[in-house]
Amino acid sequence: MTGLVQVFAAERSRLARAIDRFAADERGATAIEYGLIVALLFLAIVGAVRNFSTATNEMYSEIESNLG
Repeated sequence: MTGLVQVFAAERSRLARAIDRFAADERGATAIEYGLIVALLFLAIVGAVRNFSTATNEMYSEIESNLG
């Protein structure tokens, strides 16, 4: 049983070191920031296209009702 406990303790220590290295690594932070900027731009574009399509649909509906 003590061998299993030692193995578990060693794995836990190794995992803790890996988590510490991951938390200290800042290389991916810039990529994440750029990803968030792209996501916000995408949402802004989707919102603008949606508003444009709604306005265009209303305009053509009004034209149709005036003609017909």
